[in-house]
Formats: sequence, C-alpha cells, structure tokens
Amino acid sequence: MPTSPSERLEWLEADGLGGFASGTAAGLRTRRYHALLLPATQPPAGRCVLVNGVEAWLQTARGKLPLTPQRYVPDVTTDGAAVASFEPEPWPSWSFDLGEGLRVRHELFVPHGRSAAVLSWRLQAPYEGVRLRVRPLFSGRDFHALHHENPAFRFDAERRDGAVFWRPYAAWPAIAARSNGAYTHAPDWYRRFQYDLERERGLDFEEDLATPGIFEWDLSAGEATLVFAAGEAATPGVPRLRESERRRRAAFASPLHRAADAYLVRRGEGLTVIAGYPWFGDWGRDSFIALRGICLATGRRGDALALLLEWSRHVSGGMLPNRFPDAGGAPEYNAVDAALWFVVAVDATLAAFTAAGERVNPDAEARLWAAVDAILAGYAAGTRHGIRADGDGLIAAGSPRTNLTWMDACFEGRPVTPRAGKPVEIQALWLNALWIARGRAVRWRALYEQGIASFRARFWNAARGCLFDVVDVDGVAGTADGRLRPNQLLAIGGLPLPLVEGDRARRVVDVAEAALWTPLGPRSLAPGEAGYVSRYVGDLRARDEAYHQGTVWPWLAGPFVDAWLRVRGGTPDAVREVEARFVAPLHEQFDRFGLGHLPEIADADAPHTPRGCPFQAWSLAEFLRLEAELRAR
Repeated sequence: MPTSPSERLEWLEADGLGGFASGTAAGLRTRRYHALLLPATQPPAGRCVLVNGVEAWLQTARGKLPLTPQRYVPDVTTDGAAVASFEPEPWPSWSFDLGEGLRVRHELFVPHGRSAAVLSWRLQAPYEGVRLRVRPLFSGRDFHALHHENPAFRFDAERRDGAVFWRPYAAWPAIAARSNGAYTHAPDWYRRFQYDLERERGLDFEEDLATPGIFEWDLSAGEATLVFAAGEAATPGVPRLRESERRRRAAFASPLHRAADAYLVRRGEGLTVIAGYPWFGDWGRDSFIALRGICLATGRRGDALALLLEWSRHVSGGMLPNRFPDAGGAPEYNAVDAALWFVVAVDATLAAFTAAGERVNPDAEARLWAAVDAILAGYAAGTRHGIRADGDGLIAAGSPRTNLTWMDACFEGRPVTPRAGKPVEIQALWLNALWIARGRAVRWRALYEQGIASFRARFWNAARGCLFDVVDVDGVAGTADGRLRPNQLLAIGGLPLPLVEGDRARRVVDVAEAALWTPLGPRSLAPGEAGYVSRYVGDLRARDEAYHQGTVWPWLAGPFVDAWLRVRGGTPDAVREVEARFVAPLHEQFDRFGLGHLPEIADADAPHTPRGCPFQAWSLAEFLRLEAELRAR
C-alpha cells in the first residue's frame, strides 16, 4: 500500500469531454486509472488508457539521474529525484532537487476541449551538460482494465508533419506525440508495474506497459516540451496551449469554481456531469443532485439549462436513466429518485434565471415542463420496478431483490441495504415535485395534499424522536424500518419544501447530529445499529457491505446543514455557528485526498479516512451550494 502521504494525494486534470489525466503528488501511479492520456472516444463514454506515464531521467557528467520513480511487483520502488515541492495550481507542477545546484521543474496540464496532455521540463537555474531522456509508457485498453505483454501490440512509429504517430491496437485511437526534441525508436516492454490502491481494494494490481522509443532534449539549451494527443488531429504549439489554458483557469472566481468545472462535460448536443473521477461516468441521480452546486452556485445558468435539456430527451415511462454504460449501449432505468431530482433541478434552474432577470427560451422551458409532467404522470400511473403512487398518495417502489434508491450497493445480485417499500427521501422528493408542479397543473394539487398528510401521519417514529427510514417495508402494509439513517434529513433540508417543521423537525436534526455527524458529513447508519460497519476497507464484498452501512457521505452535509439552519430560524448567530462547526471542518478536507476536491466517502469511525473516488461531483457541489446560500444570508 502507499508508503508516504504524498502517495495518497491525487491530482486531476479533466478535458471537458469525459477524459482526464490523474496521478499522485509523489509521481507514482497507484491506480489503474492513473494515466497521462485517457480520452473519451464517445464523449463522455468509451474511455480508454493510451499513455499511462513516462520514464524520465537526466544524463549529466555525474551519470544517469532518474526523475520519475516507478513501483514494481513485489514492492520494489525505483529511485526518483527528490521532490522539493509539488504545486497543484494552476496545474500539477513538481520541482526536483538532484543536488549540486541541479533543479528541474516539471509541469503537466490537459487543455480544455482536447484529448491531449502537455508535459514540460526546464532547468530552474543554468546548468551545463544536461540532457533529458523520456520513455513514454503505452497500453491501449479500457480504463477499467489492465494491460499485459502480448504479441499483438504494434510498436510501429510513423513520422510526419513534425509529429510521431503510433497505433498499438486497431480498436483504440492512434497516439500522436509532438515535441521539440528528437525521437529514437527503441521498442521494449516494462513489466509488472504494481498499483497499490488496486491491491488495497482487493483487485488485480499488476500491469505490463510498452515503450516504443526515447525522446531526447538538450535541457541546458531550453525548455523541453512533449504533447500527447489521441487520434491524428493537429495540436497547437505548447506556448499557445499554455497561455490559453492559463487564461481560462484564471477566469474562474475561485479554485473551487474551477474544480467544479472538471465535472461538467459534453454529452450529445448538450452537457452532463461526471459523477466522480476516476471510475464513474455520468449518472442521472448524481447529475441532478450536483447541478445546483456545480452550475447554479457558480453562476453557470446556461450550462444548467443545456444539461437539463439534454437529459430531458431520455424520459421514458416517467423515468430518467440512472446510468449510461461506459462502453455504450442502452441506458439503465433503475433509480426511483433520479427523475424526481430532475424536477427539483428544473425548478432551481428556472428560478435562477428569474432571479437574474433573464428569460429562458419559451421552447426550451416548454420542453422542461413537458418532461416534468411526463415524470409525474409516469409515477402516478405506475412504471418500471413497481414504482407507483399508492393509495395513500406516497410512492412505493421496488422488491426485496431491487435497490432503486441512492443506497444501491449490491453483491452477487443481493441488495446490501434493501429499502423496497416507501423510503423517506423518495417521499420528500415526490412531494416536493408535486408541490413544484401544482402551480402549473391543478391535477397535482390533490395528490400533493393527500401525500403530505399521509407522510406526516405515517413517518413519525415517536419512540426515537425522528423519522422512519422506510414504511410498508417490502410492500407489507403497516411495517416500518426504524434504523437511524440520514435519508430523513431531506424531509427538512436540501429541498425547497420541508415536510416536517416545528418541534419534530428540531428533534430529527438533534438526533441526526448526535448519532450521524462527522467532520466530513453524516454517516449512512448510526453506530450501534445492526449491520453498522466502521471502516470501508477490504475486498469488493467487504467494501460493498460497508458502502451504506455507516460509511460517511460528504454530499449529505448539504441537507444536514440546511436542516440545522431551518430548525434554528436561519438567524445570523446560527449561520456563524454553522460556518465554525460544520463548514470549516469540511474546508480542511480539500488537501487530504483528491487535491482541491472532496471525496466520495469516508470511514464511519475516526479518523474518518477519505475513501472511494477522490474526486466526487455531488460532494463538491453540495459544499458549493452551501457556501453560496450562506453568503446569500
């Protein structure tokens, strides 16, 4: 496993198309997803790894001086230059100290809108007789897979138009490299790279990479540049790319606004949100939850509208896809909440335009409201997976063999956190959606009134002073799941309409704060409950069984803080207390795992080690939404 703190710190460079580059501050690859050129061949899907990394060294009068460390099986780490400093802003930059006054600065960035990576090296002080040599390390695989030595790999290089091109496998794009150095063809294999975080996750962790040759520069004469690109499209020169990207990044209001931009990517004629890097794609639920923070809190109303219009094309039977498969194919309609979050996002986006004194194109607005109406009609009449408005006006969904809510972990086809019946947050979303639509369509008013009366009568758990997590469990009338989970917070905070107010709301929030809150957000299950798991570690089964059984989810900090403020009247004193007690500890997390971002999850017990995806859209989005709302107060 990683042996130094810098091996736990990961950086991300996203291209706005679904592709990205990523790695660690230490310069070691510890995941199969760490790569320099990882493009999306069908944005934002079809992601593949083309260039995994480089082997770089200096040739001087003192001999060969390695710059880049590598780790091989079994736990063998080759020497690299001492990292004097690492800076993640405005893009990843390393300063290497090789002694005797020899210092080298290495920078790496991904230009927005291009499937490319720009690398550069330069001396930080004059030094004679320094040559830089770089071996690129190639694969050519799906980004979830691993690569191994094989006779099918094609090393052939073609030189034209000042660039070198390779096409290792016909199934993946060509690799282009443009440099201001010289290339020598010298094919070889580097075998048995070791990826420690894959091993830690109980997965295969060995990989073989191919190297076609060596690039060389006289570093004493000036900066060395190397651009890798997918396909055969020409790329501008490095100075132009660097200046353009520097201006683009400087235009963001803050580093967090720029971090949010990494998740907003192209889909079709519109936009979507990558749920998390490095392994998630664009998920419906995540996109709509994240929209209010990623787009609206950062002033990107037009992007929010483009995202919603693109997704509105996929309404089917009142549902929206929760996932588009990475390799293409039919979308998966397997979430009860995704479409309801879409309604909330539509309402928030149109309200943002109104607040800014802007008018949405009438045709676009009509398309959104038509999608909203189709969703409500589909849920009211009944749709896939037993999703339907029951006789009490509440939404019933699923069976013991399905997992339709955000707590959707399964192992070998078995739901780890079964919540079939009437989950509490689904009712909050459903009733908010009806409340939003009731002003435009009278037919939703009666169903809203019936549903909210049923909710208030059926979900109060008097014995614990909070709300039940699910009622009519597995479709059995009158049953209730009283385990203490954070889903009930959405009945008070995080949505436009609170369903519970007054003393009951205050009691819910107090119970949640006492049993669920951590510095990274609420736990998914209270300690002491049956099935509680304190740490998210081990093989796939162990991690799946911990995923929603105690594990902390930072995105839920948004609903929690909303609820906490609401029950205290949102006074200036309450806002100051929120900032000190809840927001400040979250601020401290931006440098612990995914640099400049918030993680997907964390361990339930102290020290609440960050886990899962180091870069998670809805975690950052809810933090941005919170900050924007606190500023507005």
